Amino acid sequence: MPRFLALYMGTQNSEVQKAWDNLPEAEKTERSQRAMTEWGQWVERHRHVIVDMGAPLGKTLLASPEGIAPTRNAVAAYVIVEADTHDDAARMFRNHPHFTIFPGTGVEIMPCLPMPSP
Repeated sequence: MPRFLALYMGTQNSEVQKAWDNLPEAEKTERSQRAMTEWGQWVERHRHVIVDMGAPLGKTLLASPEGIAPTRNAVAAYVIVEADTHDDAARMFRNHPHFTIFPGTGVEIMPCLPMPSP
């Protein structure tokens, strides 16, 4: 079955993050608890197609011809899933708590393609 990499997106300067930051602490706590409960329910619904549960991601270093340097991107976490089609994989993330409760900006889903032969 085809595999898909899903990237949980969000940045500290997004409008949804700014709105989250302005919430009272009690409301952030309540929303966080609700989000983690719903995230757990999402995992249970899709456990049979989750290949790699992934993890939150930390700060980024860029290795390039110029050397190694800190950089920024909007990737917050990842997961790898299996689905029959790209659209089926994307539908798994419809109304995901990453962006319906938490201040994430969305989930980008892309196919994991086979390595080209030499």
